[in-house]
Amino acid sequence: MGIDCRYCPLHKKDAFVTMTREELEFMQKFKVGELSVDPGTTILMQGSNSPQLYTVLSGMGIRHKSLDNGERQVINFVFPGDFMGLQAGMLGEMGHSVEARTHMRMCVFNRSDFWTFFRSNPSRAFDITWLAAIEEHFLGETLATVGQRTALQAVSWAMLKFFERGMGLGLVTNNTMTLPFTQRDLADALGLSLVHTNKTLAKLRDQQLASWSDQVLQVNDLDKLADVAETERNKPAKRPLM
Repeated sequence: MGIDCRYCPLHKKDAFVTMTREELEFMQKFKVGELSVDPGTTILMQGSNSPQLYTVLSGMGIRHKSLDNGERQVINFVFPGDFMGLQAGMLGEMGHSVEARTHMRMCVFNRSDFWTFFRSNPSRAFDITWLAAIEEHFLGETLATVGQRTALQAVSWAMLKFFERGMGLGLVTNNTMTLPFTQRDLADALGLSLVHTNKTLAKLRDQQLASWSDQVLQVNDLDKLADVAETERNKPAKRPLM
């Protein structure tokens, strides 16, 4: 049995904009089912023409792009509440892949209903536009991190962003959260070697700012971590939930 949109557990999280009863009823009609996948499953494949769109109910994953030389670039990390498949819905095919890092459960929407969605509910369509814009903004910030921050600043920035997302989703308890990504995932996202990433994480641990091991991230002082990353701490804007 799928979760009725009216009782979606994500609605209780601080990270998301409150939806009206009418919006919840509309989304329930738009939703066609749910999908559960195991860790390591490719949910969306680069170059594919996906017939479906997804909202992550639970679990985490990565978005990555395969390069012609066989390498990959991790372009983002997937958290609960993220909307996936929009690129294929607009452009006809995916420019990157999405892979599960944990067991993931997702709401499923048909891409064929996409234009009806835009026509019948402009406010929800604007929410999709907002999500696309915030994704572009994040990618711009990531590019600046890769190009201009030192390794210590870049890794600190990434740990800060992970932790801020976790706080909004209620995933942080006693300054710790589960973070199921690998150091290779982080290295590929930040344009660092695995060795350099490992050494940088060790520096943060030695400075007692952050520790990440056995898939658990602990941050002792977010303000100091932000100072090291040379970024300001801003409470993330509440996100629309599809």
